[in-house]
Amino acid sequence: MTASSDIVPAIDEAAIWSSLPVPAIVIDAQDRIVDMNPAAEGFLNNSAKWLRGQPIWDRVTVDAPMEKSLARARDNGTPLFVNDVDIGTGSRAPLVCNLQIAPVQGHDTCMILLISPRELAGRVNQSQTVKSAAKSAIGMAEMLAHEIKNPLAGITGAAQLLSMNLTSGDQELTDLIVEETRRIVKLLGQVEQFGNLSEPERVPVNLHDVLDRARRSALLGVGAHMSIVEDYDPSLPLTVGDADQLLQVVMNLIKNASEAADPKTGGQIRLRTYYEHSYSLRRADGSGQSLPLQIEVIDDGPGLPSEIKGDVFDPFVSGRDNGTGLGLALVSKIISDHDGWIAVESVPGKTRFRISLPRAPHTLKEPR
Repeated sequence: MTASSDIVPAIDEAAIWSSLPVPAIVIDAQDRIVDMNPAAEGFLNNSAKWLRGQPIWDRVTVDAPMEKSLARARDNGTPLFVNDVDIGTGSRAPLVCNLQIAPVQGHDTCMILLISPRELAGRVNQSQTVKSAAKSAIGMAEMLAHEIKNPLAGITGAAQLLSMNLTSGDQELTDLIVEETRRIVKLLGQVEQFGNLSEPERVPVNLHDVLDRARRSALLGVGAHMSIVEDYDPSLPLTVGDADQLLQVVMNLIKNASEAADPKTGGQIRLRTYYEHSYSLRRADGSGQSLPLQIEVIDDGPGLPSEIKGDVFDPFVSGRDNGTGLGLALVSKIISDHDGWIAVESVPGKTRFRISLPRAPHTLKEPR
């Protein structure tokens, strides 16, 4: 009799598919995405449900001519190997990868793409080092912020007193001192806000109320030159979180879109909500979190600089000369604290930030 320890258990095919450590994508005869594994969802920074049916080459860029080689491999039923090519997506910088393409057995027109990033481990380690350094820098800034603000206030006051007895030409210099010290104080305040953000108060929140408050506030201020369009799903359920912090997130995204637009001609910002029941976030420990509530902030501005697309949520990364690089880092932190997910897709003429949040339990009711 065979010992019980020698019995090999049956392994579910779905478990094998989910366990593949490299991104795997299945495409049909028209090169449209049919399915992908969790590693591919992470690589593309998007869910399989969201990407199904979309052309693969709209989501994956390969620095090599692929169409003819892929068609030949499909016609001949043979695998295709492409080594050391740059493969990028709309949300990350290109990585040097090995690409393997092979027919799917039993589905003659379908092909499977296996993407093996060669530099991913090194880049992850580098990214973790950068994030650790940024965290240390924020911690140091928090400790020094109060001490720095006090002398800055004295400098500002002294410059203002001096300007009272100066000629107009010399006053320009004291005005510059006051302006720059105020800018530094504002930056320190943002650093303090980033480090001291409290845990969200978890109560039922109507996301449309949050969006409406953000829209009305923006139209009276930073977004006065913009057209802000509402595209809401009226049946969207409640989420759980802190309405003020979520308002801060939306206001920050609207502010960024407004500042990127032409100050004279303006532009359009579209606030969209919808329910995606199959969208979920797979965490590093293997657990899953359903995130069906979707908010999109879409603008028609110039788009994010290509060199920072993959790092816009990291501290001190900014696409503007005078930017602090803390706004989107704060946005990412707030959404993470709400057990949600934020992603961005950006090309010239269209930038879309998508926020995915959990639904409030049915037992919770909206506060009066």
